[in-house]
Amino acid sequence: MYKSTGISLISGALLIIATMILHPSGGSIEHIIKISKTIRVAHSLAIFSLPILLFGFYGLTMALLDKWKLAVLAFIIISFGLIAAMFAALFNGLTLPYFLNQYSERLEENIELLQPITNYSFAINIPLDYIFIVACCFAILVYAIIILLENKYPKWIGYLGVFITIFAITGGLTDFVFTSLTGFRIFTFSIAAWILSSGLLLFKTKPR
Repeated sequence: MYKSTGISLISGALLIIATMILHPSGGSIEHIIKISKTIRVAHSLAIFSLPILLFGFYGLTMALLDKWKLAVLAFIIISFGLIAAMFAALFNGLTLPYFLNQYSERLEENIELLQPITNYSFAINIPLDYIFIVACCFAILVYAIIILLENKYPKWIGYLGVFITIFAITGGLTDFVFTSLTGFRIFTFSIAAWILSSGLLLFKTKPR
């Protein structure tokens, strides 16, 4: 089980990285329609990666299971975060481009209708992104604490998890905009590095 779930974490992390590389910047309604195919591909890839990641986190949870069952808490939290990420990708990455494309031939006459809907879609996306960010930080912190206390994996992976959490908290306190494309990429690449490292360690874990 550890090898298969380790491969899932590794694959999920690589898919996350690929998603963020492909992820285009937002813009006007005209720009969204123009790059709608790229948006759909990037977000479809993101949605595809989520169940793979969840299976990987299940294996990590089993490997780090402690007497207090805190690893199960971390798994539940990360599940909420991945569900939020799925809805964010679904609304902004698939539904919005599909909806706007229906008006691509008569955009000017419908712009007053489309602009508030587009703004509303972006407004929904922001809290979903923050749920994902907070859930990832909280879950990784719990996993990291277990690693540091239980000595089941090298301590550096635990310290890396703590560092990512401190980085996110510092960013929040200094008004760093995590929901901008640059901010979200920085955060996502950092957690992808932790997931990738955890996946490699999980892959090497021997069955009990």
